[in-house]
Amino acid sequence: MSNVSRTGSDDINNATSRTRFGRSVESKAQMQDAAVLSAAADGDEMLNIYRLEPIAAPEDPRWGNAPNQGTVVVAARTAGDARIVAAGKELDFMEVDAAPAEDVTTSNASAFRDDKLYTVIEIARGRTDLKRGILEGEVSVDTILPTQIDR
Repeated sequence: MSNVSRTGSDDINNATSRTRFGRSVESKAQMQDAAVLSAAADGDEMLNIYRLEPIAAPEDPRWGNAPNQGTVVVAARTAGDARIVAAGKELDFMEVDAAPAEDVTTSNASAFRDDKLYTVIEIARGRTDLKRGILEGEVSVDTILPTQIDR
C-alpha cells in the first residue's frame, strides 16, 4: 500500500519531496538540540558510572562486524547513554573513505550498542564531580578501515 496522497492537482505524484534533509528549521533545531544533549556538562549534571563488559564468546560471529574493545568504564546519564558515549569514541565513517550499509553514520554498528556483545553494569549513581565520557579503558579508532592508502 502506498503512502502517496493526492493534493487535488493534476500534477504527477512521484512520491518525492522537494525538501532536503537537514535544511528545514525543524531539522536544524533537532540537530542543535542533539549536539547540546551529547556535549559534556560542566560538572553540574548528575551522572552515573557504568562498566561495559563484553559478554559474547570470542568465537561469536557478531565480533566479525564490530571488534571487541574490552572492558570500558564511562560516566553517562543512563545505561543507554553509556553505550552511546563508548560508541562515540570509535572512528566514524565520515572521518575516512568508507560508507555505512544502513545509515548515515557507523556509530549504530558499534559493538557497544549491541546488547548481545556488551552488557552495561551500573557502578555508581548521582555523581556531579564527573564529566560525561570514558573514565577507564581504551577505545580503538581502527574499527573502520579506510580504502585510502597512506603514502
